[in-house]
Amino acid sequence: QTQLAESGGGLVQAGGSLRLSCVGSTILGTVAMGWYRQAPGKQRELVATMTSDGATNLGDSVKGRFTISRDYAKRAVYLQMNDLKVEDTAVYYCASGRSAGNMQYWGQGTQVTVSS
Repeated sequence: QTQLAESGGGLVQAGGSLRLSCVGSTILGTVAMGWYRQAPGKQRELVATMTSDGATNLGDSVKGRFTISRDYAKRAVYLQMNDLKVEDTAVYYCASGRSAGNMQYWGQGTQVTVSS
């Protein structure tokens, strides 16, 4: 079983930047890693995923502002978030799995709060 540990959340003003990190306990069987988020009263939504061949998929609301990257040697995935907006406020979850559409493992989440 893969365990995922997120870090890097916090409070930032609108227009600011944050970088989230996630490290997995193992990379065995991991093809895709990514980030999802859930705001209060809303469903969880895709933020960004990245597969082992480098293919990325970003949610429409973050395109042009967020960037996903991976460090395979460190079993890590990162989310660089720029030009943050109040509506980006949510709990951000790291995920990994055999495909971008089938994430089996989830982190506990890290809170990102963007103030106006």
